Amino acid sequence: MSDPANAVMNFPRRDARDKLLGRTRYTIDHVRPGVLHAALLRSEVPSARILRIDTSIARKMPGVRAIATAEHAPGLHGIGIADHPLFAQDVIRYDGEPIAAVAADTLEQARAAAAAIVVELEEIPAVISMAESLAPGAPQIHPDWKKYEVLVEGAARGGNVAWEATVARGDTDAAFARPDVQIIDSTYRVGRQNHVSFEPRAVVASFEDGRYHIQTSTQVPWTVRNMTARILQVPASHVRVTVPAVGGGFGLKFDCSLEPYAAVLAQMSGRSVSLVNSRQEEMLTCLCRENAEIRIRSAVTKDGEIVGREATVLMDCGAYGGEQIFLTTMTAHTLGGNYKLGSVRLSSRAVYTNTAPNGAFRACNGVYNTFALERHTEEICAALGMDSLEFRRRNVLGDKDLGATGQVFEGNVLGPMLERMAALREKSPSRKTEAGDRLYGRATTVGTWFIFIGPSSATVNLNADGSATLVTSGVEIGSGTMMQSLPQIVANSLGLRPQDVIVKTADTDASGLDLGVGGGRTTVSIGAASSAACEEVRKKLLSVASEMLQTKPEKLVLTGGRIEIAGIKGSGTTIAKVVERAQQVMGPVSGSGAFTAPGVPSMPGCAAGHFIDAIDIPVFAVHECEVAVDPDTGHVEVLSYKVVQDVGRALNPRAVLSQIQGGVVQGMGYALHEEVSIDAHGRIEQSGFETYRLPLALDVVPVEIDLYEGAPSIGPLGTKGAGEVPILNVGAAIACAVSNATGKRVQELPLTPPRVLALLLDRNEPLDFPHISPTWHDNIIHTGIHASL
Repeated sequence: MSDPANAVMNFPRRDARDKLLGRTRYTIDHVRPGVLHAALLRSEVPSARILRIDTSIARKMPGVRAIATAEHAPGLHGIGIADHPLFAQDVIRYDGEPIAAVAADTLEQARAAAAAIVVELEEIPAVISMAESLAPGAPQIHPDWKKYEVLVEGAARGGNVAWEATVARGDTDAAFARPDVQIIDSTYRVGRQNHVSFEPRAVVASFEDGRYHIQTSTQVPWTVRNMTARILQVPASHVRVTVPAVGGGFGLKFDCSLEPYAAVLAQMSGRSVSLVNSRQEEMLTCLCRENAEIRIRSAVTKDGEIVGREATVLMDCGAYGGEQIFLTTMTAHTLGGNYKLGSVRLSSRAVYTNTAPNGAFRACNGVYNTFALERHTEEICAALGMDSLEFRRRNVLGDKDLGATGQVFEGNVLGPMLERMAALREKSPSRKTEAGDRLYGRATTVGTWFIFIGPSSATVNLNADGSATLVTSGVEIGSGTMMQSLPQIVANSLGLRPQDVIVKTADTDASGLDLGVGGGRTTVSIGAASSAACEEVRKKLLSVASEMLQTKPEKLVLTGGRIEIAGIKGSGTTIAKVVERAQQVMGPVSGSGAFTAPGVPSMPGCAAGHFIDAIDIPVFAVHECEVAVDPDTGHVEVLSYKVVQDVGRALNPRAVLSQIQGGVVQGMGYALHEEVSIDAHGRIEQSGFETYRLPLALDVVPVEIDLYEGAPSIGPLGTKGAGEVPILNVGAAIACAVSNATGKRVQELPLTPPRVLALLLDRNEPLDFPHISPTWHDNIIHTGIHASL
């Protein structure tokens, strides 16, 4: 058997040089001469009835080869519920919604033809905010919501509430009625965040031999395959998806978006069609991390025991449910997975508004739920007069403790991680003196995330030269997993060097089903499938080598590209020679493997409307930062940042450190700079980099990192995903540090200078959400059965 320790190394990325030199070919680089260019006609109002669409003039314009509207793709799609048309059908629901698509010889011709399409509209009242959407008598964005096909049963729906996931464990009413508790009630608000991946959404589609071939920048080739087929109403086997190099994703490309438009135009025109978002389209219409409003209430004893907790999270899903339907699940695990709770009642709602749809973004709603929970925890400590670190040490989840949905956690992880942070703090002196005349603050926060599992498959082919080819539907989105950890896993299993493992780019015709790259799942799920494939290959190799070396298979080891007799170096032969012999006596050497997990169950009756009732692989993080706040300008400078991250086993420590550094910087953007605002007409006001403030080089702070290894994991070699969780705590840590520096109650992100200055001058109105009912019974549409402990 292979030694897990041999898999650990700082193996460099083989794609790094080409990317740095600009030689990598992305989807847009596959647009060859003769490929048509497509443009979308998008709505310029947020809510209207479509009275007439006239494409006659546009069809006669130079270079136009095809024009598609709702009649060419009438089906509805979605996650959980099918509520989303490809083109606006009868009704416009957000500014920027596609009405028609044009394919022409040049992009300029396509755009001119799209502009020439006549669309007559009758504007109808729009609801832009969640408060407007949930107000009594508000216009229903989807009046026919009852008629939609429900793809996943079990959730409450109604009116402008697209989906609600709930948790009810224990007797929360009794907990809040206890005479020995103090009740702390908090409200928080966060805005949207744009992914800003450097490659925009892009696709090249063709239609040949009765099948669609889609080359696209995506994280989820099988989702694109299946959803495109559903929209075009063809068998899924009629759609092939291949994925060139992807220029970043962060969750933006975890869905199907532009691909069906290009596919229908390719079928109509008989030509290959490219469709690429402009940066403005990316900013105005692509999925953002959703804006949200959170209310948390806790009943706590004077000793700091949390005997009851209630929370409601409103997530703005925009005009269509989309990924927000799935993401309502996360609230149970991010608000209910850090601390021991005697009883808990949670509600997470996806709310329709007449704005652009939102979607998954690195650590999904965990980033703002962790911000809200950790700020609420600080408010609990202030109310009790208890040191916040001591409160956390007493209350973080440990071995055999229950999560929100009744899941029993294994192992003590967060407690020891807090101690590791204390040790890390001792190694480096405080940066308080650097604050000078500015206000200084420090904070430590904890966070819990989880690894998505779902199905993955892999095939490993051994080549005649002794190298291996790994075939999966995994996609390299910039994290390095496909270029580093997977080759390391295969190499460790087969006694090869990682550089001798070739990873095939994703092709749904050549590789099996995979849920997609995201949620920290690639190393775990595809890695486990790859390990299973390698076991089959090992058996075949050892069987042939046993005959060649006249030694029992169990006495043979694979190492250094050779098969040796255990304990006798140089006694065997090369893997290449064994492969050559195997091809003669049994054919090519290959193996296939698959992986999924049955899922950890919740306590019966605890959870409703969830896609994941409990956490298969929890991942924990402890973050600490120091900040200086300028009292004259409101500018916040992060002086130092420290991270202790649960990584299971770090196969490539340098790669993990890079992910943490990058995640922290992205989180700093969310906490301090990146603000998406929506005007009264439902249009996003930040249309480019001139108005959307990203972290710059001078904003970056070197992160001190401690990789915590050894926590329980079902991943191969004890691994856990490392790319998702680094952003989880950043907003929370900075907000708590700013609150400690200023002595003010921080309830909103991002902490831009104007917002911080208003905070210092007491000009911010306390947040109050009348649409989040203070009567908690009335606030939950679907009251689950209370599970008794």
